Amino acid sequence: MTIAQLCLLVACVLPIVCAGLAKSKGFGKRRRDGGFDNNRPREWLANLSGWQARAHAAQANSWEALPVFLAGLFVAHQHQAPQGTVDALALGFVAARLAFIGLYVADQATLRSLVWFAGLAVSAALFFV
Repeated sequence: MTIAQLCLLVACVLPIVCAGLAKSKGFGKRRRDGGFDNNRPREWLANLSGWQARAHAAQANSWEALPVFLAGLFVAHQHQAPQGTVDALALGFVAARLAFIGLYVADQATLRSLVWFAGLAVSAALFFV
């Protein structure tokens, strides 16, 4: 398995990690006490605020970023791009996504947007290596 393939696996797991963060304060509580409601998860998530709401938004954005990264890896593979370059770009994408999630949860909007753009640029670069 290449580093890029491992990065793809990590990128696929990141939205699930964000979901866990968003729901974390609700786990262990009873539903009537504001705990996570698995019978109506979307309604419960819609009522989140603060860092939990931002973690939920980071989850959605992580799913949205994944297809472009996946397509970039696919194209790079089809073009038989140098594996070292593909691995480096994939690591850059994962680093950008981790930073993005951290900045999103920390409510650092401007820096978060810059890091989001960096992740997009890395995904786009995969199409041209």
